[in-house]
Amino acid sequence: MSVAIVMAVAEREGITPEELRPLHDVVDPDALDALCTTSEISVAFPYEGYVVTVTADEPIHLEKH
Repeated sequence: MSVAIVMAVAEREGITPEELRPLHDVVDPDALDALCTTSEISVAFPYEGYVVTVTADEPIHLEKH
């Protein structure tokens, strides 16, 4: 999930993933990946000008902050 989030933000911004700040600066990627294996979880956090929300219904939702 953590890689997918970085890819989604990079695609939305029209840049390469390498141009983004590392995701681990804002959230523990291992913990995020582990949480996302649970179907009844919702996680939201700010990243690169977006509020990233991960839920069972919509795996990655990006809202411009």
